[in-house]
Amino acid sequence: MTREKTRVVRIGDRVIGGGNPILIQSMTNTKTEDVKGTIDQIKALEDAGCDIIRCAVPTMEAAEALGQIKKGIRIPLVADIHFDYRLAIAAMENGADKIRINPGNIGSMDRIKAVADEALKRDIPIRVGVNSGSLEKPLIEKYGRVTAAGLVESALEKVAILRDLGVENQVISIKSSDVLMCAEAYRLVAEQSDLPLHVGITEAGTLYSGNIKSAVGLGMILSGGIGDTIRVSLTGNPVEEIKSAKLILATLGLRKSGVEVVSCPTCGRTQVDLIRLANEAETLVQNYDLPIKVAVMGCVVNGPGEGREADLGICGGKGEGLLMKHGEIIRKMPEDELIPALKYELDNWKA
Repeated sequence: MTREKTRVVRIGDRVIGGGNPILIQSMTNTKTEDVKGTIDQIKALEDAGCDIIRCAVPTMEAAEALGQIKKGIRIPLVADIHFDYRLAIAAMENGADKIRINPGNIGSMDRIKAVADEALKRDIPIRVGVNSGSLEKPLIEKYGRVTAAGLVESALEKVAILRDLGVENQVISIKSSDVLMCAEAYRLVAEQSDLPLHVGITEAGTLYSGNIKSAVGLGMILSGGIGDTIRVSLTGNPVEEIKSAKLILATLGLRKSGVEVVSCPTCGRTQVDLIRLANEAETLVQNYDLPIKVAVMGCVVNGPGEGREADLGICGGKGEGLLMKHGEIIRKMPEDELIPALKYELDNWKA
């Protein structure tokens, strides 16, 4: 089932599925009981472009804190629940816009039904989350190991349980740190379900390795027309997850995400500090929501040509450089004036 044909599900004031824009999620790493700290982090994520936020709810105090957190943020709030069905109910009572559960670890059918009834009463969607690290033993034995098919079977079993209890507003996530297994699992589940899919590579790693694994995995999944929300899971500041997710979506042509920076890899011809210039330019453009391309090039061999393909460009020479706009050279200047000149053009940009 491609994203254009998935079921539409409302999460707070946002809508996913049915071809609606792919939304970016992240998860706080604060203690949810710390209301101020959690709100502060969510505000930073909102400013970075986060569309939906998830908070861990391991205690009743955390569940009750959601009410205060909701008052201080602008984006929908998802409660992440494991094991204790009472926490799921309390989270919904305190304003969660969606809950993430694995019905397999909630307990008896009576407990699952209690959660389903509360979700139905409040019209709150449930995200069914299945993780390769917690696949049920019978399915591991059936398939001989953890497999994509086993993960999909587990997820659809949970979906069926909730559907039998009347819950139609569901979202599926199938997470694995194995990129190829994860991509295959999403392909399989998309063939068998019309529910919207939350996609990501779980436990992807640090800022370096996690970004590479996430870009490869999400690229494979999203380019196949699968996925309604995404998360880039990184060990670090969650704001970095948003930056990466936006760039992945923009690279695939699925979202226009502000200023795009292209830069050359440097070589022996480079006579300016191109690495510094490129990093400064990339940091600078994050403050501008402009649908343009900025080129940062290192020498006169490829620089002017590549710069012509960009809306704005800076091209280095020997301790100096060129500023380009719409493919035309505007002026030559010392190296240390290139970034200020670029900032001036962005501040006064007119298409």
